Amino acid sequence: MRSRTGLVALVIFVLAGAVACTSGSPGRSSAPAAPTTTAADHATHPPSAPLAPDASPQQVRAQFEQLLGQHALLAVRLTRSQVSQTSDFQQVAEASLQQNGDALSQLVNTAYDDTQGDRFQQLWQGYVSDLSTYASAAASQDASAKQQARAELMAYCDDYGSWLATASNGQVRSDDAVRTARTRVTGLMGQVDAYAARDYGQAYKLERDTYQATFTAGATLTKASVTPTAAAKLDTPPEQLRSAFAMLLGEHMELIIDTQRATFAGAPEFEAAAAQVNANTATLTKAMGAIVGPKKAAEFEAAWANHVEGLLAYSTAVAGKDEAAKELAEQNLSGFGARLALYFSDIVRNELPVKALTEVLGVHDQHLIDQVNAYAADDYAKAEKLQLEGYTQMLGVANTLVGAIQRTVKPQLPKGGSQTGGGGTAQPSR
Repeated sequence: MRSRTGLVALVIFVLAGAVACTSGSPGRSSAPAAPTTTAADHATHPPSAPLAPDASPQQVRAQFEQLLGQHALLAVRLTRSQVSQTSDFQQVAEASLQQNGDALSQLVNTAYDDTQGDRFQQLWQGYVSDLSTYASAAASQDASAKQQARAELMAYCDDYGSWLATASNGQVRSDDAVRTARTRVTGLMGQVDAYAARDYGQAYKLERDTYQATFTAGATLTKASVTPTAAAKLDTPPEQLRSAFAMLLGEHMELIIDTQRATFAGAPEFEAAAAQVNANTATLTKAMGAIVGPKKAAEFEAAWANHVEGLLAYSTAVAGKDEAAKELAEQNLSGFGARLALYFSDIVRNELPVKALTEVLGVHDQHLIDQVNAYAADDYAKAEKLQLEGYTQMLGVANTLVGAIQRTVKPQLPKGGSQTGGGGTAQPSR
């Protein structure tokens, strides 16, 4: 993958003189016109309301994945705000995490029943509280409190395993569910410890690993709620491909946000966040290669890299309070979006019109532009709202693109996450 050393160096240069100035009211651009085609509208405004009782297993899985992946990211940001003692952001993060937990409990009600939903909510709220306690103890360097919180979190993992084994009528073994919960919990604790130790490289790597593991746990929760026959349909190549791309595009959105915000935290944290953005791009490129071959994948990588660099160039300009650079970066982003739209429309043989795709990608960029402006102005509530909307929108983009790929490209679709690039890491910069 091509190196972004020059861009990183530029951001670090700006950080050296400007990151202390994080207040102000940066200008905001007006939102682009809403797409008018059906596909584009679906990608821009994907359904986010609670699922109906007769929702398909595929719909249930998609929402479990969305909410679980979102949970991991929100938990990371809450605990880091506790470590860094940014109380204003912490309040916003706490509210978002609570809303996410409520939505997960409602989904368990739909997929299982009210009794299981109530038990899940009880366990989940206790786990989130214990995780917050762990982060507070890490911030205050209270080893005894950390040890106690860790013990409580491990006990939660055991309770979660017992719950899922019961809720699934034995379709999921308790030991397997315990291991899944421990992967999530140990990942979240580990990133707290790394962040508190200022080992940002490890903290951001653990964030990405934990997000992926938590996102993919949505399939297990869904399969446990349906018959074995219905569960088998969730393993079809098209469904696996949809899941993989939803995970990776949602991850792209969130890692860009991490890197944008790290611009205001200092060079070491920015470099760590940017490394995971690069890793995500490498993984997406591998996924595209599995579908369209290496030549077309290389075209994707070049266009996607320009898109990423344009977004980070905008953040650099915001941090430096450079209005001219902001305007130039925004103009460049428009061109990068048009190039990506042409690429995607070409590989699906114009199944999705270029104009609609350009507008959809413009909405994505606008979410990121507006959220970094809000974050820079300390309007954390608005930044969080835009982050949540942008994450959901990217899952809609994934569904739309994969649907068009299935109708037109009809590749030998890969079956597993590793075959679609899941879990890959970036190549060292050259």
